[in-house]
Amino acid sequence: MNERSTPTVLTGTRIRERRLSLSRRQADIARAVGISPAYLNLIEHNRRPVSADLVARLAEELDVPAEELAEGREEVRIAALREAAAHPVATGLGPELDQVTELLARFPGWGQLLIAHARRAGGLERQLVDLSDRMTQDPYLLTTLHEVLSAVTAVRSTAAILVEEGEISPEWRRRFHSNLHEDSQRLSLTAQALVAYLDSFEAEGSAATPQEEVEAWLAAGASDAAELASDAARVMARQLESGLNADRDILPDQILAEAVTNPEARADPVRLAARLEMPLDLVMRRLADLRPAGFEGAGLLVCDGSGALTLRRAAPGFPLPRPGDSCPLLPLYQALAVPQVALVRDVVTPDGRGFRTLSHATRSQPGGVTGPVLTTAQMLFTPIDGPVPSDALAIGPACRICSRAACPARREPSILVPQPVLVERPNGTFDTGL
Repeated sequence: MNERSTPTVLTGTRIRERRLSLSRRQADIARAVGISPAYLNLIEHNRRPVSADLVARLAEELDVPAEELAEGREEVRIAALREAAAHPVATGLGPELDQVTELLARFPGWGQLLIAHARRAGGLERQLVDLSDRMTQDPYLLTTLHEVLSAVTAVRSTAAILVEEGEISPEWRRRFHSNLHEDSQRLSLTAQALVAYLDSFEAEGSAATPQEEVEAWLAAGASDAAELASDAARVMARQLESGLNADRDILPDQILAEAVTNPEARADPVRLAARLEMPLDLVMRRLADLRPAGFEGAGLLVCDGSGALTLRRAAPGFPLPRPGDSCPLLPLYQALAVPQVALVRDVVTPDGRGFRTLSHATRSQPGGVTGPVLTTAQMLFTPIDGPVPSDALAIGPACRICSRAACPARREPSILVPQPVLVERPNGTFDTGL
């Protein structure tokens, strides 16, 4: 794997840029901190080391926190600014990426402000995506909204009868009043429950479906399935736990950890499976579960023959597809068409992160020769250390929340990308408002 090369702002460079931004002379700064101008010149050109005590004195004279001059702090900030520049909102603005280090050296405060705003915008964007997803797919929310509409319709119909009809017998009037009272109570209780549930949207990490509940439980360490909230989640968790334990019995942690020490096997899970004389799908599941050396950031997606995701094991930076709403370009789905064939493909996420994927599908007949043929596909993905290959496949989480404006597989507009609006011209023709 290629080693990622991240530009570094050296201490001397930061000292020089800060001095120039203040229009201070080398001789004045050197005299103030007790060194010669020649020595300061060597420091500013990164030809002499700088002690912590001297950095502190220079920082005081340059009116900047000492940590802003210390070496090794800028890599994270440079990465943060580059990530902000890769956002779709920056498309067409042309940010000068080659000047990122100079920006941080000369204007550390402005750099921090840009990073803070980018991180806050990213957090709000993720919250918007989560709320939008829950508003359109949460089964409890959909059921509750249906109940509210049903109660409103019943109240309106009863009230209309009481108002519009002529003479109504006392007995029927009592019935209508009783129905109106019961329906209004039902509406009140349902609306209160709905408001309380919507208020809970602000709580991070709350699971909306049994599958998401199980995945959160698995990510947290899979301690005790009995602690899960829903009965369905507890059943699914016990089935998953049983499968994981069976895999561990067949391929123990120690054997797998020793096998990946071989560079050739570690670089190619297909050869690793052959070396272990184990099925490839089993080895893929164990790599995502154990995450041994070389697979520390591994994740796993599993789907059935219909393409519905049955398991999502997250990896840092990878946009997990939403249940029932995935990116159609995922290599996972290509594997369904060619069972027992290992497909390797590099992919790139909307924020520019690269991952190497290995997809493999298997078929089984648990009901015997007369039973149905079941297909299961798995995709193991690991982060790419280094530049993302130019031929990497551009993927996303799902069309509705994907920021890629131009995608051949897009099936619906994204809530993260401004959509063109038709505006009528004075001559009667129409044009987009963007």
